[in-house]
Parts: sequence; C-alpha cells; structure tokens
Amino acid sequence: MNTPQPYPLTWRKSSLSGSGDNCVEVAALPGGGQAVRDSKDPCGPVLKFTSDEWSAFVSGVRNGDFA
Repeated sequence: MNTPQPYPLTWRKSSLSGSGDNCVEVAALPGGGQAVRDSKDPCGPVLKFTSDEWSAFVSGVRNGDFA
C-alpha cells in the first residue's frame, strides 16, 4: 500500500517522453530530494531519493553509466 504524502507533490514528465507508455515522473521533495513514480500508475508506489542519491544518478545518466 502506498502511504499518502504529508505534503502535495508537483509531478513532471520529460518533454522528450512524447506519447510513449514507458515514462516516469519526478517531483521535488522538501529538503532537496526527489520522488519518482510510474506515469501509468500515479496511485502506485513512489521511490524517494536524497539529493545526494539523485545527483549520483543524474551524473551516471549523463556519463552513460547505464547504457
């Protein structure tokens, strides 16, 4: 079960996603972290990352570490 958020989140999806079905949405968390969810399941699970974890992930994407 997904625990309700004690604060509202503003979700966004990349403009590069187009109309495809394989998309994730991200939302900024208080304190600088990020939340991630499946855009097809907005009431489903939410993954939460600290700002350090998110920075490491974004750096890895930019460096091609996950290709």
